[in-house]
Amino acid sequence: MAGPDTTRAWVADVVRSGLLPTGEVRAHAVAAIRADHPELDAETTADAWIGEARAAWARDAETWPEVTDHYRLRRAFARLEERGIVVLQGVPDHWAARDELARRTPTPAGIAWFTPTDVWHAIDAGMLEVNLWHGSTANAAPGDALLDEALDAFAEAGLAAHFDEGRIEVSARWERRPATSQTE
Repeated sequence: MAGPDTTRAWVADVVRSGLLPTGEVRAHAVAAIRADHPELDAETTADAWIGEARAAWARDAETWPEVTDHYRLRRAFARLEERGIVVLQGVPDHWAARDELARRTPTPAGIAWFTPTDVWHAIDAGMLEVNLWHGSTANAAPGDALLDEALDAFAEAGLAAHFDEGRIEVSARWERRPATSQTE
């Protein structure tokens, strides 16, 4: 069972990721609090922690530079899409990525994807790990033109990235601005 500080930090990451609509953020927070902290009123606590996280996010965003790593990531993702590489942000797992790839007609050159956990890591540690597959679902590997294109897209966007243990490690903080101050 996670301590309250751990759960609160997780709620803050879910909020800051910007991957889920407000109702889903609240539903996930309530469920986590009920599971990990049955002594707390889950709904009241979720609302308080979400509110705190949104306020902290807005304060932090005011200190960020005009061009953030998230802006650079969006530029890199656009370049990948231009090159026929589908980008899936915050997908639940490799099965969801595989299913999305199977739905695409014609089959794209490749697919780059990452999970919410990867985003939370980029929020907290400044590194986003991105999976890269060929359109056949085969993993990209050193020497693949697909991998070179992906690494080039990150470099063109001003982000350092390298391939390590089957994933692209992008040095980037997920500094996505709150919707109310989205200027990127």
